[in-house]
Amino acid sequence: MDGRLVGALAPIDARWLGRLDYRDAWDLQKRVAAARADGRIGDQLLLVEHPPVLTLGRSADESHVLASPAELAARGIEVLRVERGGEVTYHGPGQLVAYPIVRLADRGLLLRPFVRALEAALTETCAAFGVAAGRREGHPGCWVEADGETPRKIGALGIRIERGTSYHCIALNVDVELEDFGLIDPCGMPGLVSTSIAAELGRHGERPSTSRVAEAAAAFAVAAGRALQTTVRGISAVDADPAAERRALEALAGLVAA
Repeated sequence: MDGRLVGALAPIDARWLGRLDYRDAWDLQKRVAAARADGRIGDQLLLVEHPPVLTLGRSADESHVLASPAELAARGIEVLRVERGGEVTYHGPGQLVAYPIVRLADRGLLLRPFVRALEAALTETCAAFGVAAGRREGHPGCWVEADGETPRKIGALGIRIERGTSYHCIALNVDVELEDFGLIDPCGMPGLVSTSIAAELGRHGERPSTSRVAEAAAAFAVAAGRALQTTVRGISAVDADPAAERRALEALAGLVAA
């Protein structure tokens, strides 16, 4: 493999799972990733919104969690250390979280081109909603005014590869409460400015909306397919029944009886 994208690739199946507790999504994606690595299912793209939670990469520095344990407990915010790379990340209402579960070799991909494709999909999704964003060299994710005086992070990325299969996620701030990023040094970067699609469009008073996250999920699925030079099927997030989508996914993976 030379790391380039190749043609004639199998479609990716995308599913909108709605608002899902992080632990439930974590368990589900690991089981789906194992099924994909075994070749029992094709590539999947799981699209969710989480209740508030902080996650630490496997080697992340806990000092970048700025809130006290008492404050986090009072707000019901759990801190979890997970297998992905990277530092501390906030997930919460108003943020799209996407878990691409992809067997890289089947798509002729090495890790770096895969990450670039996901960054391109984040950029295209922002553009679909009228926000100009892009890559920032040396800082994975998606940024507004990446090369300006005040770069603002609108999308995060942290991937894990096991048995040649990706899992963990990208996160795109749609209309998330930006004040919640004050709980942490986002991505381990003190002073980093977080932003969202809503904030960049001047909708500062907008409350987090699962329906807007669903709209972003549909746009991201299309953009991810384009970036990976394949098609994405099964995604109509605005009209999807998240519970039915999850049952179908678990039945497909042989996780429960069909």
